[in-house]
Amino acid sequence: MIGAIRSPGIGLMDLRNLRNLWINRRDALALFLVLTFVSLVGCHRTARNQVNQITVAAAADLAPAFEELGREFEQQNKVKVVFSFGSSGLLAKQIENGAPIDLFAAANVDYLNQLEQERLIIAGTKSVYARGRIVLWTPKDSPLHIEELSHLTRMEVKRIAIANPDHAPYGMAARQALESAGIWDAVKPKLVYGENIRQTLQYAQTGNAEVAIVALSLSLQSDGRWVLIPQELYKPIDQALGVVMGTKHEPEARQFAGFVSSTRGRAIMRNYGFVLPGENSDR
Repeated sequence: MIGAIRSPGIGLMDLRNLRNLWINRRDALALFLVLTFVSLVGCHRTARNQVNQITVAAAADLAPAFEELGREFEQQNKVKVVFSFGSSGLLAKQIENGAPIDLFAAANVDYLNQLEQERLIIAGTKSVYARGRIVLWTPKDSPLHIEELSHLTRMEVKRIAIANPDHAPYGMAARQALESAGIWDAVKPKLVYGENIRQTLQYAQTGNAEVAIVALSLSLQSDGRWVLIPQELYKPIDQALGVVMGTKHEPEARQFAGFVSSTRGRAIMRNYGFVLPGENSDR
């Protein structure tokens, strides 16, 4: 009787295992292809349904007002607004270095003029949207009663927070006011510099300074006491915005800029203490 021919090294059980392995791999490949297809379809639907989005670089004093503007704008237009708040000078540097920003809202029109000269702002989109004010701010439980700039020279005032005047417009205004009041040299050793106006307020809120010179817009939302600094002591803080050259979302950026200056936008800005174009402040 002739015996069964066996392949050397591969038994019957091995052949069955190889067959099962092939079937498992085939099924796994089929499952992978199906899951890949479903994933691609899902991504396509997500991309199709995703709302448009713009990035707005804005001066720190605008945070409360612009966050409210952004929420209403998104509800009305289905365009998400992502904010990057900071000092105007540092934000302008980011734009010069190619940061992906669609709209720039500075606390000083000079930064928009500079970027416009460098052809980094789309022609015809620059506009002044508000004028800011500065105040003397102290915590509500502070034993100090600071009613005017001359009070900053008192012995009990050890630290005074202002925004860095090298790149923050509200810091520039603070320095101008202190110089106009004739006390800059006297208080300079007491000064603590914030990178932007929000950080400046935080210094006084956390006890790292007894007094801060900050934006009215932030003071209105804070739990503290504040006194307006006379406008004649510093140059007007005229704030301007513009659409950044190279944006991939120019229509949406223009739309948000228009909303800031709309009737509703002006009402929101007014609520945060800004003086609007064509209006005078009686504060």
